[in-house]
Amino acid sequence: MLQVLRLRATAMDAIRRFFAERDFVEVETPTIVPSPGLDVHLCAFEVRDDRGRAVGWLGTSPEYQMKRLLSAGAERIFQLCRSYRSGEHGRHHEREFTMLEWYRANASSEDVIVDTEELVAYVARALGAPDAGVLGSPWERITVDEAFVRHAGATVDASDEERFFRVWVERVQPELGKERPVVVTDWPPSMASLAKLNENGTADRFEAFHRGIELCNGFGELTDAKEQRRRFERDQANRRAAGRPVYPIDERFLEALEQGMPPSGGNALGVDRLLMLLSGAESIQAVMPFPEEEL
Repeated sequence: MLQVLRLRATAMDAIRRFFAERDFVEVETPTIVPSPGLDVHLCAFEVRDDRGRAVGWLGTSPEYQMKRLLSAGAERIFQLCRSYRSGEHGRHHEREFTMLEWYRANASSEDVIVDTEELVAYVARALGAPDAGVLGSPWERITVDEAFVRHAGATVDASDEERFFRVWVERVQPELGKERPVVVTDWPPSMASLAKLNENGTADRFEAFHRGIELCNGFGELTDAKEQRRRFERDQANRRAAGRPVYPIDERFLEALEQGMPPSGGNALGVDRLLMLLSGAESIQAVMPFPEEEL
């Protein structure tokens, strides 16, 4: 446990130094939020007060509140925080985990991809990771369709979401970033409710993979409040159809978009997964001082 504590302390210090050197401001946002996000694949923990009244949910991500800060004039912000997702467990998942999110006003998704490349290499050097030399930029960039063709032999229609993810998980993702990290871009619009669209109609979303493990999920951010509301309502309908809890829309987040959020890029990176990869551990539980199974 002491080795894990030292590993995490060194990594957190390196992350903070990386962003400080680039004029980012570290921020804090609430853990209990009025809406935990509407992604159909995520479920949240409800929070109740001492009288049993529902008061909110534990955040699955600090995204909405951080974007409100962008709308209020913040330009470069980052946050290291605990995030919570119900029903997630496995070598790469825990119900409580550490998230790093950062946002840049007047920046593109490509700018944030470069941030990611430089950050991972920076932390790897700070930890003395054995494969630090292969983590430097630039990482290969391929589209979702290119990834399917390369590793599954053909593209898969995103309208058949069950088949899309089955082929992705079984045949594509395990092959991604075997030697060096790879960035997968141009996702189906239905799989990126908070991303703006590219000129070719795909979503301006990217994910980075190393050794078949997803490290992060980033966007060129959607700033149109009306379009965001339409997507949220679609997500609510999808959750209802799937028999999942339907969370409310965060109206203050939409108000912030209406007031004006600048063109921005952002990313959410799983710190525990990064530490697992850099330390050569077999699971994220091995780099956590108190994983769920040891509570």
